[in-house]
Amino acid sequence: MKFKFYALKLSAIMIFIFLLQFVFSDFTSLFLLNQDSFSELWRFVTAIFLHGGFLHLLYNLFALALFGSILEKYIGSKKFLFVFFVTGIFANLISINYYDASLGASGAIFGLLAGFALLFPNTELMLLFPPIPIKAKYLIGGYLAFEIYSSIYRAGDQIAHLAHVGGAIVGIIIVLIWRKRGKNFY
Repeated sequence: MKFKFYALKLSAIMIFIFLLQFVFSDFTSLFLLNQDSFSELWRFVTAIFLHGGFLHLLYNLFALALFGSILEKYIGSKKFLFVFFVTGIFANLISINYYDASLGASGAIFGLLAGFALLFPNTELMLLFPPIPIKAKYLIGGYLAFEIYSSIYRAGDQIAHLAHVGGAIVGIIIVLIWRKRGKNFY
């Protein structure tokens, strides 16, 4: 199996698209997920590559490049792409029913994070502030719990928390199905 660096390639595509969003003011509206998306199904994919600001992009790139690369190396490039796109599209299917408009790779990122937490639960990650080590299952599980909480109690904050939760749930389901089948990830 050859490692194809799709996590990094997807990151580069997102950076390029963000630059297009910055340069061309109407670019985002052409590819954004909104109520027109059911007649323009391609928006369920294109919205994954759009971002609402530099920090939004930065957070997604960090998770995609770091966790996505590790996951891709372990499960293989084809399965990595499968998880990324299926969780991203599913997150967008949730978004379209709860939000007027949505964009970003966060739903797909949460799918990857959930898969990472299931496959590498005891991997020690480092919290940045304060700098303390914490196992992946606790950090990612805690982040998911926060998103569930936020979907209920912070619903008006312009963040698609339900999409994040949906992406994570689908990521968990995919990894559990693969595990149950007992097949190699390669």
